[in-house]
Amino acid sequence: MSALDKWRRFEEEAREIRRREADWNFIEKQPPRIKAALKYYIEVGDLYVASRIAGLTIEEFNELEEKSWDTKCCVSFFVY
Repeated sequence: MSALDKWRRFEEEAREIRRREADWNFIEKQPPRIKAALKYYIEVGDLYVASRIAGLTIEEFNELEEKSWDTKCCVSFFVY
């Protein structure tokens, strides 16, 4: 398995965890820009772009993102 294949597998596993652990009720109740940003983050894992979509700083978006998880585990470490 090449390094690129390993990276793709790693990214897909991280995406699946983010999808599974997301609090979809919380996400669906958010205003359109915030909801779009949270969904983008779940699919892509890019905090910077997601924060720009939401119109928030990275720190503000990170606080919001932490509230969007069903469990209290941190899934963000997969994308840093």
